[in-house]
Amino acid sequence: MSTYDERIQFAIANTVVMRPPRQQLATFGNTNISYYLVSEPAYRDLVRGEQETVIREGRVLAERPRVVTPTYLINIEGFSEHARRYIELVQQEQGPNIPGLFYGYRNEFKELNIVSSDIASVVHKLEERINSEGNPLSAIIKGIDELWDVSLLKFIFEMTEFSLGNNVSELRRRGLLEVDSSGVPMDARVNIERLFALVMKGELDPSTLKLELERWGLFEEYEDRFLRLFKR
Repeated sequence: MSTYDERIQFAIANTVVMRPPRQQLATFGNTNISYYLVSEPAYRDLVRGEQETVIREGRVLAERPRVVTPTYLINIEGFSEHARRYIELVQQEQGPNIPGLFYGYRNEFKELNIVSSDIASVVHKLEERINSEGNPLSAIIKGIDELWDVSLLKFIFEMTEFSLGNNVSELRRRGLLEVDSSGVPMDARVNIERLFALVMKGELDPSTLKLELERWGLFEEYEDRFLRLFKR
């Protein structure tokens, strides 16, 4: 294993969800998760004196879950190099076509603060704030400063796993977890049909449909049908 991969694995192993959300992700609908990601500063070994903690605050927006595979995830733009490598490691360990749920996560970073306090004290104060606000979809994550995006991505994967139990039975009953000979889940085929219908109604830009087909490696299969959209 390369030094780079070892750093990724280190970040994964040392990411801890100190306070998970008290509510699971919705099966059909959007979910808004607020998070505080705390870490020791990357420069901690270069200075002496009072302890400091880095606090990153933001929210993760999760859309209606769809059935995806690691092969699909690796083709999504927006992930950093570190996060993309994490997905590659999942792909190597679990296989390229293993079905999972994807909630269309989008990270909206809010702010970064550095406070003169140790992590335990910071976590305690954040828990008090969350309790007073009464938001069941707030989380506190302890991660690695220089690889904080990997820590956040691990939390997202764990949140998905936490919600699977309530979602999988419904998806299975509808046959949406089945994967065809091309390695594509039935849920993806259903979504592609939905996108085609929206484009035909003029409610969706064709580029969105084209991007989805490319992410699944299906553009050639649907190419003739896609081009006919412009001949109406």
